[in-house]
Order: sequence, then structure tokens, then C-alpha cells
Amino acid sequence: MKAISVKPGTTAVQLVDRPEPNINAPDEVKVKIIRVGICGTDREETAGGRSLAPQGSPDLVLGHEMFGKVVEVGKSVTRVKAGDFVVFTVRRGCGKCLPCTMNRSDMCLTGEYHERGIWGLDGYQTEFVVDKEQYVVHVPSELEPVGVLTEPASVAEKAIDEAVRVQSARLPDAGATPGWLYGKKCLVAGLGPIGLLAAIPLVLRGADVYGLDIVDENTPRPQWLKKIGGKYIDGRKIPAQKVADSVAPMDLILDATGVAPVELSLLDALALNGVYVLTGVPGGDRALQIDGADLIRRLVLKNQVMIGSVNAARDHFQMAVDDLTHARLLWGDHLNKLVTNRHRFDDFVSAFQHHGQDEIKAVIEW
Repeated sequence: MKAISVKPGTTAVQLVDRPEPNINAPDEVKVKIIRVGICGTDREETAGGRSLAPQGSPDLVLGHEMFGKVVEVGKSVTRVKAGDFVVFTVRRGCGKCLPCTMNRSDMCLTGEYHERGIWGLDGYQTEFVVDKEQYVVHVPSELEPVGVLTEPASVAEKAIDEAVRVQSARLPDAGATPGWLYGKKCLVAGLGPIGLLAAIPLVLRGADVYGLDIVDENTPRPQWLKKIGGKYIDGRKIPAQKVADSVAPMDLILDATGVAPVELSLLDALALNGVYVLTGVPGGDRALQIDGADLIRRLVLKNQVMIGSVNAARDHFQMAVDDLTHARLLWGDHLNKLVTNRHRFDDFVSAFQHHGQDEIKAVIEW
């Protein structure tokens, strides 16, 4: 079968032949890949950045944002059956620490985890994959056009879930509304796939949602946000440090920019008792000068919380499926507009190298 691989640490990306996998255990599921999303991690890998091939292999099959259809299941599998649409999770735990033994490899304590298509395990940019039932999540057929968004949506779901859990535990009025997010002012910074997908659960839970980016308001990403009830802030007109005065202090901020100066400036937008969760990982090694005393003083005196959030557990994948299903009922085919660029698997060079300003999610079709 065909697969798209990279030699880690190089830009050598190629279409290769790999043996088709078979079910060898009763708890395994075999899936025909339909499409796989491309994100910044994939483009970093194909540019020679961080990645690790499986032990004994010179190259790594790319891809971690998969969507496919079950073609065969082991005899003990009960969660899915042949013909079902599914996604697989990404991270495989170390098997040593308590979080990993509790199916929370996203909180691994040893750092000895593996990730499909990223770190030590082949990914999903191929025709067929086999994996354990415990990593599979069923996707309803009505989500077929957007099921490939489940993985990035799960990252947003985890970030929001963590913020809400923290606030619900520490604030005395947390139980006074249907959910802590109801009526809260929430800012999503960076309207890429994770930022826009984060807006969905926030809107569904009754939040007053704002999106911050540096593109014209009449372009696809701000317009997509406004269609589901969000409001757009052009960061060129209202920079992060002016949001609180020009718009409002924000009860929750979710950063998906990965731009360190912006991430620090967003602290100026955080409200009293606010929570700020970061998902964007800055690149490079440029030094920033900050007033550390002012930063700590602000967090303490304003009862503010900062959280870093990475990866997602299987439960967050299920949250993503549930919220995408609800969103489908409310906004119909508008969700489809999040997938802006589709490439055949043999057009992988263009898919990985070209990233237009209006691209939201690019996918490779198998």
C-alpha cells in the first residue's frame, strides 16, 4: 500500500510502499483511511523539524489527524463494527506512570510516550491502519464531511475542559449558572483550525465569544466565526494589550497563536479571577524582555490562572464528536467550510509546502 513518509531531520518527504497491516489480536481494528488533516506539526516535520521514526526504521509515516472507515475488527471488539466511520487517538502512553495507566497519556509523567505520525510510531498518511480498540472513537455518519476535524477539535476541547474544571473548583459562584462558561466573555486568539474549533464548544455553552486575529474582517476565518455567533477583533486595530479597555476584560482566554509576544500581551486582556489557557507552542529562540515582577503581581492580586494544555485524552475526542454533532444540527454545511483545501495523496508536495492565507484546514484524500 502507499504511504507518505519523511526521514526525520530532513526535508526528504516521499511516497513509499508499505505492507498492508493485518489484524493480529482480538482487540484490534483495521481502518481504511479516507482523509488525513495537515497541521503545523506536519509542516514542521516535513521542513526537517522535530520527529522520530519508529525504532529500526529510517523514516516515519506522517499524519495524526485521521478519519476513516472500519473494514475489519478482532473477535473481542464491541465498540465499533465494519462500516463505521472512526478516528484513532494520537498518543500512546508509556505504560509506567499513573496517568498513562488510567488512559490519560496526554498527562504522561515520564515523557516516554509515543505519538502516531510524530514521535516513534508511524502515522495515518497511508491506505490502511490497524490499532487497538481502546484508541478508536466512533464518528456518526452525518459527520463524514468534517470527521477529520475531530483531532484538532479534541485539543480545543481539552483546553476548555481544563479551564472550566479549574474555575468550577475555585470560584464560589461557579454553580450559579448552567455551566461556568454561560454568559462569560471568552477570547480565542488565533483563528486557525484550533481557534475556530474552540469557538464551537464555547458558543454551544452560552459564552460571549470573541476571536482575535490580524486578517481583514471580510476574509473567510472571521466570517466563519461570525456565522456561528462570534465577534471579531482585528488585532491590527485593537492589539492584545488594548482588548480589555476597547472591548472588555475576558473571563477566559484561549491562545492558539503560538506567538510568544502575543501570548504575553494577552495577559492584559484577562479579567479578575480569569483563566488563561495556552495551546500554541512558540517556535524559535528569540529572547523576550518582560517585567517578571509585574506579571507575578498581576496573577496574584487579580486571582488569575494560567494553564498550558497539550494533546488530548480519548474523552476529549468524544467531546469533540459530540460538539461537532450538535454544531452540525445548528449550522449545517457551514462546518464544511472549515476544510478549505483538498489534495490527492499523490499531490503531497503541494499539500505540505503551500499554505495560503485563507486556508483553514488542508486535507489529503486517500
